[in-house]
Amino acid sequence: MIRVQVPATTANMGPGFDCVGMALKLYNFVEMEAIEQGVVIDVEGDGADKIPRDKSNIVYLAAERVFKIVDRKPAGLRIKLTNNIPLARGLGSSAAATVGGLIAANMLVGSPLSEKELLNEATAIEGHPDNVAPALLGGIVVSAKEDDDIKTVKIQPPAGMKCVVAIPDFQLSTKAAREVLPQNVSMEDAVFNLSRTAILVAALMRGDFDLLSIGLDDRLHQPYRANLIPGMKKVFAAARLAGAKGVALSGAGPTLIGFCDENIGLIAKVMKDTFAANGVRCRVVELEPNPVGATALEKISL
Repeated sequence: MIRVQVPATTANMGPGFDCVGMALKLYNFVEMEAIEQGVVIDVEGDGADKIPRDKSNIVYLAAERVFKIVDRKPAGLRIKLTNNIPLARGLGSSAAATVGGLIAANMLVGSPLSEKELLNEATAIEGHPDNVAPALLGGIVVSAKEDDDIKTVKIQPPAGMKCVVAIPDFQLSTKAAREVLPQNVSMEDAVFNLSRTAILVAALMRGDFDLLSIGLDDRLHQPYRANLIPGMKKVFAAARLAGAKGVALSGAGPTLIGFCDENIGLIAKVMKDTFAANGVRCRVVELEPNPVGATALEKISL
């Protein structure tokens, strides 16, 4: 029996569209074992009623990819998923499933694939590395795709960083959130995001919270996605007034995340209240950055 713990992730972090992400201390668990025949998939926790229990399941598809690469496949497979990461909320639930499936399957057949190979496979499945890289590696990860190879730089989260995470009570698919984005952007907006991403990375590496207010600004995706999330701009403003060092859309949304080192309770309250004032029910949780990525908790030979 293989048991893998995979963290939630927040991608983009403002201007770092498709190339910056951070692991969070919220986890999904993937259990996998070989059986004599068939495929048995059990799901517990968040979204359990929406996740398929057949061969279309993301974890199963990731496992099948490993088995095909190494040309070794169990006669049957049992998978159990325990989900704490909200489904389709911008916290990397699909990335966690992909990474968990790849790691568990790789371990089941003797771990022939390296971490780098697993990252490349995860990116090929997801289409971009911003969520899968921190889910696999932990911490804050800056990624770049070069042909079929993913280059990464891992940054340890600044000491004292806290994340106030406002999770609206509705789902937003990545596909829908991408459809509202323009195919072309102005040179001015491109330069704006380049400068903010550079500031963001420097601020994170130096632990300079004051620079985050500038480094989290974005013009490539958040302004367009704001129309999909009622009250988003007002929540941003309220969180900053309450003391957040910066606020960003988490991944494709609809979750919003405030980065702070103090005033956590007040920031959480105003984010929830401002969403409510705009007709959106949400729950707010405090999460810490996670320096550790996906972890194998158990490997039991039966």
